[in-house]
Amino acid sequence: MQQPVLVAVAHGSRDPRALRTARALLERVAELRPRLTLRLGHVELAEPLLDDTLRELTGEAVLVPLLLGRGYHVKHDLPAAAARAPHLRVRIAAPLGPHPLLVEALRERLLEAGWSAGDAVVLAAAGSRDPESAADARRTAAQLAERLGGVPVIPGYASAAEPAVPDAVRALTARGHRTFTASYFTAPGRFAGQAAAASPGSAAGPLGDHPALARLVLHRYDRALALPYVAARPAELAVA
Repeated sequence: MQQPVLVAVAHGSRDPRALRTARALLERVAELRPRLTLRLGHVELAEPLLDDTLRELTGEAVLVPLLLGRGYHVKHDLPAAAARAPHLRVRIAAPLGPHPLLVEALRERLLEAGWSAGDAVVLAAAGSRDPESAADARRTAAQLAERLGGVPVIPGYASAAEPAVPDAVRALTARGHRTFTASYFTAPGRFAGQAAAASPGSAAGPLGDHPALARLVLHRYDRALALPYVAARPAELAVA
């Protein structure tokens, strides 16, 4: 029996590095599970758009958001895209975060940037008006703090939520901490660049194609196979 297609759903960015990063991550996923069919779709700003990817598929698909919390895209955009594909049976996986595999990737990116024991960390995230998204970021910050031995880790946001990344950095610096910025982004882009620029010292790179992220993509896919299908719109109501 053929497995459902894994459709990795990235946000999308005008920065060409973001597309290269998403493709590199999918290459790692393919190495882990070579018989699984993989596709990529974007919510906005880059091609292929998710609607176009779904239009070309048949049978079953699992949308795995390469997104880190329960914000608008996960709750609204992905179900809407699935509903516009009545020719498919679609399930939607949970966002990547929070999860211990993300924490491991964040830790290793910090070590690559020169973080050492005792340094405080700002977890720089995109931000959302959805309170569940902020709760997810806080949970990841708490998990990262524990993994780093109890150092202060607080979230900061590039948009739509507070504190902003520069404010979070200033708050930790004012307490006498040497502060690093952890990039809670899957790929380079405008917000990731702004967050790195706000760091007084070194900033970790985005999660990118870290091996732990590839394992997490497959974990979310596998868990989603037990979920119900998303209700599709009738064909005559579907929006192309």
